[in-house]
Amino acid sequence: MPEHALPADPTLDEVRAALAPVIGRHAGFDGWSDAAVHAAAYDMSIDRDVAMLAFNGKAIDMIDAWIEGVDLELARRLPADKLGAMKIRDRITALLATRLEIMAPDRESLRRALAIMAMPQNLARSAKMGWRSADRMWRLAGDAATDLNHYTKRMTLSAVYASTLSVFVNDDSDNFADTRAFLDRRIDNVMQIEKVKYQAKQRTEFTPSLSRFIGRLRYPAK
Repeated sequence: MPEHALPADPTLDEVRAALAPVIGRHAGFDGWSDAAVHAAAYDMSIDRDVAMLAFNGKAIDMIDAWIEGVDLELARRLPADKLGAMKIRDRITALLATRLEIMAPDRESLRRALAIMAMPQNLARSAKMGWRSADRMWRLAGDAATDLNHYTKRMTLSAVYASTLSVFVNDDSDNFADTRAFLDRRIDNVMQIEKVKYQAKQRTEFTPSLSRFIGRLRYPAK
């Protein structure tokens, strides 16, 4: 994940964004800790106290910023014109596979992050982060749904992403072949669900309305 250049007088948000991918690299050795922040600050020539202030010394804040960076890098690698030429299944596959590529060099950092995110005090925050990433991926895929479908799509993708990460962090196969096979199976499941939902919607739209039929009997068209 590329580092962000800092302006001359950066805000804390800009410092956080610049440090996040570098902290992610160090977290594999130092954990999501002050030591990782100090090392990243040194690498980026950022004052250590400013770096600490950007994250309040909280591991979950470091992880949140790191995942935010993954989201931004994903959008950079897969712009709308590139995704637009794909079928919807291929878009979702590309988005998830590319996320894994971005995080692959920092897989130990990811493993440690998942353990922290699973702590009871972090579950609500972790769910929010997962929803945010799922929402961004669907938007990159071109989804513009605003009805109940908007929420079900994101819930489904969040579940697929979470389960894929659990396989990914323990995958020792060549080029993460086992993860890719698992991901393909899960996406097949998602596409089947979306197909059933679409068919159900079509049946609903074309089912005759009893109230409209009775209304026409009472008030026939002139």
